[in-house]
Amino acid sequence: MSKKYFGTDGIRGRVGEYPITPDFMLKLGWAAGMAFRKMGACKVLVGKDTRISGYMFESALEAGLTSAGADVMLLGPMPTPAIAYLTRTFQAQAGIVISASHNPHDDNGIKFFSGQGTKLPDDIELMIEELLDAPMTVVESSKIGKVSRINDASGRYIEFCKGSVPTGTSFSGLKIVVDCAHGATYKVAPSVFRELGAEVVVLSAQPNGLNINHNCGSTHTEALQAAVLAEQADLGIAFDGDGDRVLMVDHTGTVVDGDELLFIIARDLHGRGKLQGGVVGTLMSNLGLELALANLDIPFVRANVGDRYVISELLERNWVIGGENSGHIVCFDHTTTGDAIIAALQVLMALKARNEGLAQSRQALRKCPQVLINVRFGGGANPLEHATVKQASERVTQAMAGRGRVLLRKSGTEPLVRVMVEGEDEAQVRGYAEELAKLVSEVSA
Repeated sequence: MSKKYFGTDGIRGRVGEYPITPDFMLKLGWAAGMAFRKMGACKVLVGKDTRISGYMFESALEAGLTSAGADVMLLGPMPTPAIAYLTRTFQAQAGIVISASHNPHDDNGIKFFSGQGTKLPDDIELMIEELLDAPMTVVESSKIGKVSRINDASGRYIEFCKGSVPTGTSFSGLKIVVDCAHGATYKVAPSVFRELGAEVVVLSAQPNGLNINHNCGSTHTEALQAAVLAEQADLGIAFDGDGDRVLMVDHTGTVVDGDELLFIIARDLHGRGKLQGGVVGTLMSNLGLELALANLDIPFVRANVGDRYVISELLERNWVIGGENSGHIVCFDHTTTGDAIIAALQVLMALKARNEGLAQSRQALRKCPQVLINVRFGGGANPLEHATVKQASERVTQAMAGRGRVLLRKSGTEPLVRVMVEGEDEAQVRGYAEELAKLVSEVSA
């Protein structure tokens, strides 16, 4: 069955536009509470990032959940992976995250975690969707849920992150700049790195509800690059608004993306005999990552874009590491979902083990030129099914004669078509990408 509300990463959209409205969130809370209660006594954790609409949706979800008889534990602003972790440790039936990740403040959304800290199974999402179309009822007064707040959530998660590196690990002598995107990591991330001995310079950790991801974080690294150079830091770390993406900047101010970070972690695990199986990337992973891993005899497979699909592939193969070039990195040997802080710590551990700087460590991966152009479309007919677009894509693929690839796909979270072309010659790749993007734009008009 196709889903009406849930996309690849929960439910997301513009605040005030259906379904990202208070009345829908009230009904969603009720529907989720009813679905989870069918599994027995129901306790649900609710956390959020720092965008201003989080207050409104938190209240609406709380009312809906309790009206269905679910007890609610509020976490306040916390990274998405922290909510996955705390859902497990509090033995809750589910965790809910109010966040639109790397999007601007006027978007918001809802993500769910199961009691195991993993993405919600499809059958539960479908059950919630069915209930959304049913009349809303309220349990009898004696069974209405209660609400409490977890006051030590930040401390618990900080200790969990620190526990992902060996006891006694110290990053003393390392100077890092941490960009928190005015988002959910603004309290915990600086504390984690400081408590492990690093000298930390903090950027974008003054959230006001409106500045999340604004010219900062993993989607806008310019300020971080400048700060790393100005501070003469060893490296910089950029998180996104909800703390499940990480990019880095080396001491020269060069951005190090998710493919490169994934390679650094995988090579370290492989060298220590702790890499179980291989590495999962996505259709967007650079061809250079595949080639660099092949040089180390590390298997590599591509999943569909989205950490949901990376995680599914990891579970199916019983592998432990995967990720996306956007900076979603999953380290299953430590946690159940993409976790930016834990991924950053694994990179720092790998650098420490090799006694290398980030700039040196990334050199073993030579990326192929890859051009990605986002084309906005208004919905309606799928431009990727248009004959003109299909024919042009096939023609470009044939023209590159096996020395490159074309990927056209719709975003799972925004009204965008992503046009990606990858190959050996950057000028040629850019020309092809611009040609295809123009066609997609024309047929979408």
